[in-house]
Amino acid sequence: MNALLRLALVALHCAASLTIIAAPAPRLPNVIVIFCDDMGYGDIGPFGCKAYTTPHLDRMAKEGRKFTNFHVSQAVCSASRTALLTGCYNNRVGIHGALGPGSRIGIHANEMTMAEVFKQKGYATGMAGKWHLGHHPQFLPVRHGFDEYFGLPYSNDMWPHHPEAKKGTYPNLPLIEGDKVIDPDITPEKQPNLTTWYAERAVKFIAQNKDRPFFFYLAHSMPHVPLFVSDKFKGKSGAGLFGDVIQEIDWSVGEVLGALKKHGLDDHTLVVFTSDNGPWLSYGTHAGSSGPLREGKGTAWEGGTRVPCLMRWPGKLPAGTSSAEMLMTIDLLPTFAKLIGAKLPEHKLDGLDVWPLLTAASGAKNPHEAYWSYYAQNELQAMFSPDGRWKLQLPHTFRSLAGQPGGKDGIPTKYAPVKITEPQLYDLHNDLGEKTDVASSNPAVVQRLLALAEKAREDLGDSLTQRKGSGVREPGRLAEGK
Repeated sequence: MNALLRLALVALHCAASLTIIAAPAPRLPNVIVIFCDDMGYGDIGPFGCKAYTTPHLDRMAKEGRKFTNFHVSQAVCSASRTALLTGCYNNRVGIHGALGPGSRIGIHANEMTMAEVFKQKGYATGMAGKWHLGHHPQFLPVRHGFDEYFGLPYSNDMWPHHPEAKKGTYPNLPLIEGDKVIDPDITPEKQPNLTTWYAERAVKFIAQNKDRPFFFYLAHSMPHVPLFVSDKFKGKSGAGLFGDVIQEIDWSVGEVLGALKKHGLDDHTLVVFTSDNGPWLSYGTHAGSSGPLREGKGTAWEGGTRVPCLMRWPGKLPAGTSSAEMLMTIDLLPTFAKLIGAKLPEHKLDGLDVWPLLTAASGAKNPHEAYWSYYAQNELQAMFSPDGRWKLQLPHTFRSLAGQPGGKDGIPTKYAPVKITEPQLYDLHNDLGEKTDVASSNPAVVQRLLALAEKAREDLGDSLTQRKGSGVREPGRLAEGK
C-alpha cells in the first residue's frame, strides 16, 4: 500500500469517527396576552386618554405597534373570550352572552384552545384572572391546555353584593387555583387585591419558565364593575376610582415588561394588550370611554367591538408604528399557530393568519372575505368589509343611553331600546363615529354586504331571521345529576 493510499484511508477513518454537532434550533417565541375587561377605546394614553397617565402602556406603544382598528367578535364577556381562545366566532362553538354561576354549559372538550395550540410545541402554559368559559371543573383552564390557573371563574359582579341583584340571585364569588376552590368567598375587602394578585402570578410564571418557551394569558377582572383598586393606587390618578383602576392595570403591564427584561426575554417575547369589549357606559363615572366611537359594550357599534390594542416584540414588530388595518381576536390563534409551526384543529376556524399585517409587511392585505358581528342569542347585527372601511348595520334593536348621562358610584342608568328597521351603511374611513348612513348613495356596497350576510346566516344562523346555521357546534354540557 503506497503512502498516498494509506493517507486517504486514515482520513476516511477520521471523518467517519467525527461527531457531527448540529446547530441549535432557534428558540420558539414566548407569547403573553393581556386581556382587560370592559376597557374602552379611549381609556389609555396611546388611544387619546388625557385624564390620567398610563406610562407603561405608552412605552408599549413606543416600543411596539398600535392597532387602531382591532375588534372583538362580540361585545360581551363569555362570547368575546370564547372567540379569542378558540379562533372561532363564539356562536360557532355554542357560547353566547355572559355565562353566570347557574350556567351548565362551557367550552366543549373537542375545541382546541390557544393554550392547546402552544402545548403541541412543548410550551409551558399558564393563566391568571377571569376565565368565563364555564365554571364547572370540566370547563376550567387546566382541563383545556393550561398547566396552571389562578383566578375568578366569571365576572366579579356575579356575587351577592351586586346592588342590582335580588337576594339569593348569586352565590359567593369563588377564587380558584387549578380546578379547586381555594377561597369560597371573595368579599369586598379582598377584591382590591385582584389586579396585584394576577400580576404577581404572571411575574412568577415568567421567572419559573424563563428557560423554555411559554404562553401566559393574563385576563384582568378590571375595569369591569364593581371597581376595586389596591391602596397603592387608591386616589392616585386624580381622575376618580376608574382612573385609579386603569393606572393599576398599567402598573401590572410594567411588572410583566420588567420581568421580561430581568430575565433577558424581551427579544424573545410577543406581548399583546387588548380588551374583551368596549365600556359599560350605563355605569357612568365607573365606566370608561369609547373615545370617538359610537355606543359601548353590548352593541355592534364601534364603541362595543373596537378596542384598544398594542403589540410589542422588539426586533420583530416595527417600533413606534400604528396600523389602521382591520383585525379581530379570532385571528390571533391561527397567527400564533403559524408563528410557532403548530397544527390547527381539523374542525373549521373563523380566524386567519394575519402575521404580515402585524409586521407591516409590504403589500400585506387582510385575508378575510368579511367579518361579522353577532350579539344577544345569535343575532347577526352588523357586517364589515375586510379593509375596515364599510360597515353595514342590519335591522335589529340595540341598547343606548340616548344622550342621557350614565350612573354614578356603581349604580347604572337604565338603557333605552333603539330599533334599526332598514340596513344602514357607514364609511368608517370618513365617519368613525357612525353618524351618517350612506346606504342610499352606495347601493352596490350594500348589496355586496347583504350577500355576505346570507353566507353568514347559512353557516352560523341568525335568530333575527329565524335561520339555523349548518356550521354550528355544540358547547360542552354538564352531565345530568351533577
